[in-house]
Amino acid sequence: MVPEASSCTAVLGMDVGKFSHWACCATRLGEVTLNKPVGNAEKELDALFSQVGPQTLVVVDQVRNIGSLPIRRARLAGLPVAYLPGIAAHEASKLFAGDAKTDERDALVIAKTALGIPDALLPISAPDEKLEAARSLAAQRDHLIACATRDKNRLRSILLESCPAFEAQCDLRNDHWLAMLEKLGGPWGIADAGKAAMGAVTRGANRAGMDAAWDAISESSRPSAFKVSAENPQVMLLAHRIREAADEVARLDAEIASLLEADSTYACLLTVPGIGPRTASELVIGIHIDDFPDHDHLASYCGIAPRNRQSGTSISSVSASRQGNKRLKNLLIFSCNSLVRSRNRFGEYYRKCRDRGMCHGEALKAVARKRLKVIYAIMRDKVPYAA
Repeated sequence: MVPEASSCTAVLGMDVGKFSHWACCATRLGEVTLNKPVGNAEKELDALFSQVGPQTLVVVDQVRNIGSLPIRRARLAGLPVAYLPGIAAHEASKLFAGDAKTDERDALVIAKTALGIPDALLPISAPDEKLEAARSLAAQRDHLIACATRDKNRLRSILLESCPAFEAQCDLRNDHWLAMLEKLGGPWGIADAGKAAMGAVTRGANRAGMDAAWDAISESSRPSAFKVSAENPQVMLLAHRIREAADEVARLDAEIASLLEADSTYACLLTVPGIGPRTASELVIGIHIDDFPDHDHLASYCGIAPRNRQSGTSISSVSASRQGNKRLKNLLIFSCNSLVRSRNRFGEYYRKCRDRGMCHGEALKAVARKRLKVIYAIMRDKVPYAA
């Protein structure tokens, strides 16, 4: 629970928006003292916060993006701030009369939920300039990765229509392949350029793979000239964008690591088996360890705590939770793949889980949960990992 929630005399619930927010202020007795829209501008927000008492808790339903300005101005006005997740607000709205979906009603739901169920609120940590900069760079990196994945899928779709045998040989993670596709185009652009040109562009590449690609082209039927002329520019453009995105992602990774290299938590996390610079940076950026009293709460937040189901005398069952921070959940689970064949405690634990009949995915989640206990202790105490 947010510490200020128990001592506040009123709650100002804000349904934030791009151009304007709806503000609803409710007292401990449930009386609504303020209910109006306010523009998403510093002057209007400052005027709003000057109208409420100093013990008023400001609660928003989004922390970043459209919620960032109200949070900053509320802090400058000396008011405590908290966060009610959008999913929690949506579920809480079912407890209120009516089923309309309006900004005014949403702001009322936020304010009264904060008053009645303060445990639903999450704290908003004070900003750290370096962490905020790293978070911004990480968001850009994720955007580039998503765009590159989309471009790869589109490129593979084009190659599959043109020459499936060539597409099966194509490795879009390899710089030599991307350079060849960017400069020569699709399989028929490569065929027109000739094997010598293909070899010149891919100098230093695995020759067996390139020879197999050339054989795939030679053994396939060439489509019409119209299709080839339409295909080559698309392949060149997509290959260029994929390669460019990969270079920019590498640059952003280096910049994020540079920003965090002086952070003691980041340095300590790098000593944990299976955690590299990207995983360590995501953990430092995404988790404020003081918000979690123990590793169970952190596991629940990350979505890798089991979910128990039991009612009356019915048999309790345990299943994987589908809630929590999916980004951190995937990061923590998939980073354990590198531990499967290791001889350390996590590798041994994985094999024991498999011996008990768990499938690979279940065992991987169990290892992630076990390793999270170590991660929590390291982030809390800021000490390196010791086997």
